[in-house]
Amino acid sequence: MAKEKKKKNKYTSIGGQALIEGIMMRGPGHSSISVRHTDGEIITEYLEAASFRDRHPILKIPLLRGIAAFIESLMIGFKALMKSMELSGLADLEEEEEPSKFEKWVTDTFGDKLFSILAGIASVLAVVLGVVLFFFVPSLLFNGLQALVGDGIAGWRALFEGVLKIVIFLTYVVLISMMKDIRRVFEYHGAEHKTIFCFEAGEELTVENVRKQRRFHPRCGTSFLLTMLLVGILVSYLLAATTTLDDNIWVWAPVKILTIPIIMALGFECIKLAGKYDNWFTRIIAAPGLWMQRITTKEPHDDQIEVAIMALKAVLPGGEAYLTKKPEEEAAGEADASVLKEEPAAKAAMPQQEEPIS
Repeated sequence: MAKEKKKKNKYTSIGGQALIEGIMMRGPGHSSISVRHTDGEIITEYLEAASFRDRHPILKIPLLRGIAAFIESLMIGFKALMKSMELSGLADLEEEEEPSKFEKWVTDTFGDKLFSILAGIASVLAVVLGVVLFFFVPSLLFNGLQALVGDGIAGWRALFEGVLKIVIFLTYVVLISMMKDIRRVFEYHGAEHKTIFCFEAGEELTVENVRKQRRFHPRCGTSFLLTMLLVGILVSYLLAATTTLDDNIWVWAPVKILTIPIIMALGFECIKLAGKYDNWFTRIIAAPGLWMQRITTKEPHDDQIEVAIMALKAVLPGGEAYLTKKPEEEAAGEADASVLKEEPAAKAAMPQQEEPIS
């Protein structure tokens, strides 16, 4: 009897991100956020996030789409993270604590702009720290090693710097994974992957079906970051082998920063291939990222899987049924609020219901 062929999973562009006590799912039409509130309720809402690629079709072509996707992910991911903090109710719990005199002074001085200012400062510091750790420190260390050993190791610069970047990245991820709050985020990360796998397998989205899925997905953002580091080694090697830019660290480091868009583009295409096809080549591409996910994803609990299922269902056709607050209800609420600001004789216009995007 001929062996029955293994059922091939369908390919989907749906992706997600683990948040604070929740998950964001990005579908072809819109994005959703599902968060477990402190009272136990799952709150699901759509996330308003415009896409560069939808507004500018040229950004959908190969290579350019990788750069656009990376920037979009950072912007939408940050917005979703802040939204999850609000929906989870954790921010309200923190506000119940008695603030210190300094905290009161800061709040009174900056008011509603405080959070935006702090977020901006944190982002700038993170970028500066990243540039120093991933571009200047590896080059400085190699220059010091070269001064001790001699110019005979000059050809190993790209490999040395690339491996050191990976070591720094791995060390950082391992250290933060030991934090209790981060571990919960990693559990939600695992729930996100398992739910997407369940959908791709064509199985019903239930806790039981999701639980039995793998938690390592080739299209994961962790895989993307690690793939970028590996691609960066190749790009740096080609630059060092064909130019003399690596002779001066103050030229070499900025040049490597300028190659980031190229590395993003190539890394994105590699991850896209690994997620769409299953062969020996894509398995090699996906292997490092899948191994890395052993750190960045943890086995989720059933209540976390429920949140992931709700987030995924919300981005599928007919997903409005799973929203805690329907778009038409929100529009109606805004219309009612506007009526209160108008004169009594004015008549409010009925809000128009938007057609679901499939």
